[in-house]
Amino acid sequence: MRALLTPEQGTPELVTTEKQFAECIRQLGGGQGAIAIDAERASGFRYSSRAYLIQLFRRGGGLHLIDPIPLKDSPLIADLNSVLGSCETVIHASTQDLPCLREFGINPTLLFDTELGARIAGCERVGLGALCESLLEISLAKEHSAVDWSIRPLEKEWLDYAALDVAVLLDLKDEISKLLEGQGKLKWAMQDFAAILKAPPPKPRNEPWRRTSGMHEIKSRYQLAIIRELWNKRDSIASEIDLAPGRLLSDYVIIALAKSQIKTRAEFLKIPEVKARVRNELQKSYIDTWLETYLAASNLKESDWPQLRGKSDSLPPAKIWKIKYPLAHAHLSHAKHNLAAVAAELAMPLENLLTPELVRKICFDDGKERVLELNERVIAATQTQLRLNGAREWQIEKCAAILSAALAESEPLPPVQEAEQSETAESSTPIE
Repeated sequence: MRALLTPEQGTPELVTTEKQFAECIRQLGGGQGAIAIDAERASGFRYSSRAYLIQLFRRGGGLHLIDPIPLKDSPLIADLNSVLGSCETVIHASTQDLPCLREFGINPTLLFDTELGARIAGCERVGLGALCESLLEISLAKEHSAVDWSIRPLEKEWLDYAALDVAVLLDLKDEISKLLEGQGKLKWAMQDFAAILKAPPPKPRNEPWRRTSGMHEIKSRYQLAIIRELWNKRDSIASEIDLAPGRLLSDYVIIALAKSQIKTRAEFLKIPEVKARVRNELQKSYIDTWLETYLAASNLKESDWPQLRGKSDSLPPAKIWKIKYPLAHAHLSHAKHNLAAVAAELAMPLENLLTPELVRKICFDDGKERVLELNERVIAATQTQLRLNGAREWQIEKCAAILSAALAESEPLPPVQEAEQSETAESSTPIE
């Protein structure tokens, strides 16, 4: 096992000017094969999910580190896209990086996702470091993975780390491709990669403030009104100053305020969660804003309070199906059991055979609580439903008949078989 601290070809100078950017694109255009891309964000530090560093590597085209902040409106981004459009783009866990790459203007047209490819290939651990150890026999230093990439200037040690991450991706892609090809899964993986590029942006959540940590402690609509108003005010300010909301005001403080009966600034400051978590000067500067928001929320009319349960943008939780939707529970019981067996046979995680959300959606059938006769018409309808919900053709081939058969079941599996099903699903899921 080799330990790598810097790329074998060295860490390049940071690209910050149009002239440097043009040379970077020229070199990449003269290379061969796929281009590896990685991006570093400031998650947990900034409100936005923009990229603060973009790394690219191509064999024969060099290793490049781009600062996207001074180059965010560069006309040369179109030239970079022309180069990317001529070859495959390799990204690890692409659904994390694609939004910030697209925000900068980078739009891959042919993708290979090393993380997803490794899942489909049945690798036990699919993090970049773990895959490098198991497939390339090298270890990567990861101590800079959670730094604030929005800071300028960037530390040299951070740039070494970032350059190394992208420098190994092409070798890793080659090894994963061999695994997939040997298992007859490469075409499946390519369908999944293409689906990622075609997927629309996720829809905004209904009432995102309901996801505030500690909501299980809240029992009244009055308290919910306070949480909603504080959350919305915090979100507005955090967006404006590009700061992670939790660094402006902790969820714990929002919950504590909702449970309090304060009237004055002095009472606000005595709340234990405020004393413990409102520490730095920036947080202290907004104390009056939070107090004003709290007092305004506490004076809202009852008709303006939110309901205890918000309008859901998802299915009812499966844990209540057994009582409220017994036929849907029966369908799901059989579907999960038989899909888990297929996933185990294919040596891949159950969620990569078919997402749990889609399995539940097919089994719930809009809550119609009906048992269907298994026939070609039902299978065809299930295939259509899967296709409309983004399932790939290989998934439809493997899963449509199983799901259709589950819709013909009226009784759930015995508890023992359900327990065995859970164990099978867990054993087929990679552990990170």
